[in-house]
Amino acid sequence: MALAESILLASKFRGCLVAPVKPYTDDTAMTKCIAESLLEHKKLDASDLAKRFVKEYFSDPRRGYGANVVDVFRKLRTQKFVDPFGPAREQFEGSGSYGNGAAMRVSPVALFCHDSYDELVSMARVSAEVTHANHLGFNGAVLQAIAVHQSLHLNAKEGLDVTSFVLDLITKMAAIEKDDEGLGLEDPTPYQTQLKHVKELLDRGDGVEDAEVVRQLGNNVAALFSVPTAIYCFLRAQEDIEGIKTDNPFRRTLQYAISLGGDTDTIASMAGAIAGAYYGHGAISEALQRHCELLSEVVKYAEDLYVLVAAQSNVPP
Repeated sequence: MALAESILLASKFRGCLVAPVKPYTDDTAMTKCIAESLLEHKKLDASDLAKRFVKEYFSDPRRGYGANVVDVFRKLRTQKFVDPFGPAREQFEGSGSYGNGAAMRVSPVALFCHDSYDELVSMARVSAEVTHANHLGFNGAVLQAIAVHQSLHLNAKEGLDVTSFVLDLITKMAAIEKDDEGLGLEDPTPYQTQLKHVKELLDRGDGVEDAEVVRQLGNNVAALFSVPTAIYCFLRAQEDIEGIKTDNPFRRTLQYAISLGGDTDTIASMAGAIAGAYYGHGAISEALQRHCELLSEVVKYAEDLYVLVAAQSNVPP
């Protein structure tokens, strides 16, 4: 259960490093919508998810939502959710959004699909397509879900082979990006390319300047240039990082992600979700947790997801 809690808790640390309590933003707002929907329906229901996203936004719009996703929400409400994927497919003249908004919220899917990798990939993509119809957008969410899923199945006490972690991701993304090879793209395997850059940077150890990390991996709102960056932050923070003074690897992950600049909130949220799944709830200090709005509710979502998954697997919680 500690791991379950930490997946959702990690998404709450956007802006929570300084007292007093900081309000959660769209990262957590949409993450909790996915958790609530999974708990109620015990499956991914795209129509229900769309309704929850819209209701959450219009009841509390000041959480930092981007203008493009708000446009999707308005169209969903106008068409009364007849087609939960239609408005997203209309975005950007039909090309869809390639942003990281679907990846930042996908962590509950990784927990829900703990025992089924194939279901994980399918569900992560569908959860993304409600707002992100571009292959770079939904594949970014799939990659993030896979990274969290991998972390859930590892034991932090045994240590992490960062090279194996990345190679496993490359292998899994090869199967996913195979579907894109016939689209005539300049690079039909962009996430594999980015993950190879992650491996190259890790192989060089602590001699890599932050500016080079940003140049190679990116730090903006595009999923392609932020999800691999979040994965790198988690893996790089397995060891001490110059200029970051903490012995806590979970906190080191967050601080390093923030230090790279750019879309710091969402990259740190995604890196934190991966780290939380790996290290567990116990790695998140109480002092840090006290800064976060909605803490007890988020922990409850995670606990309930854990119990649901355990029951479906016939494993005692």
